[in-house]
Amino acid sequence: MSEHEDTTIYKVVVNHEEQYSIWPADRENALGWKDAGKQGAKAECLEYIKEVWTDMRPLSLRKKMEEQARPN
Repeated sequence: MSEHEDTTIYKVVVNHEEQYSIWPADRENALGWKDAGKQGAKAECLEYIKEVWTDMRPLSLRKKMEEQARPN
């Protein structure tokens, strides 16, 4: 095993704006972040985020844009 190999188990976390990140699974989540239900190697977690985070806009911006798009 390479001394630089990342053997850390990560978890995918998500915040109130539906933005995703990864965090070492053995650490408490940062304030405002909750588990997204995926855990594993870094590459697995990043692949999961790539699949589920298809719209990078924060939730509040998406809602505002939807409101503006509605006919009056």
